Amino acid sequence: MKDLKVRTLDNLKKIRARLRRRGKTVVFTNGCFDLIHGGHIALFKKAKACGDVLVVALNTDASIRKLKGPSRPVFPLKERYEVLSAIEDIDYLTSFSETTPREIIAALLPDVLVKGGDWGTEEIVGRAEVEAAGGRVIRAPYLKGHSSTNIIRKILRGFARNSPRRPGPRALPGGPLPPRRLVP
Repeated sequence: MKDLKVRTLDNLKKIRARLRRRGKTVVFTNGCFDLIHGGHIALFKKAKACGDVLVVALNTDASIRKLKGPSRPVFPLKERYEVLSAIEDIDYLTSFSETTPREIIAALLPDVLVKGGDWGTEEIVGRAEVEAAGGRVIRAPYLKGHSSTNIIRKILRGFARNSPRRPGPRALPGGPLPPRRLVP
């Protein structure tokens, strides 16, 4: 069965134009979302509360590998689409292969761009384009300790402690995690 939330950029541009004519407020957020946690859910709820329609753009698998290293994503794009499609607050999903969503934001020009509070205002990719078009940029509160990378590290530390051999980081599946890098 085809997921009706997953759309191409071309299709979303048509939907965006139709929503604009109807006076609907389109909200956009993006990220890797490769291990869904409470911080992501809070972001989606905050974003949806800012408008009528929420579009969520996901980094492709290759894009995540460029940003976070070869051990990521935890789940491939198809599975991330499946999980995010089940979240009621999300109306549409799409993906982008670049390391930043600038092109997709410039193409859609959402009324509201929402990013997590771990991003400084000046760091938010697409801010200039959205504000130049009369839109708003909102930083959602960051829930301390809610990070996919931190969750993975916690799991691996637990695995290492509970292993009879007490392996070092290189003995863990996939080797050590790369240093944390912020992603757009």
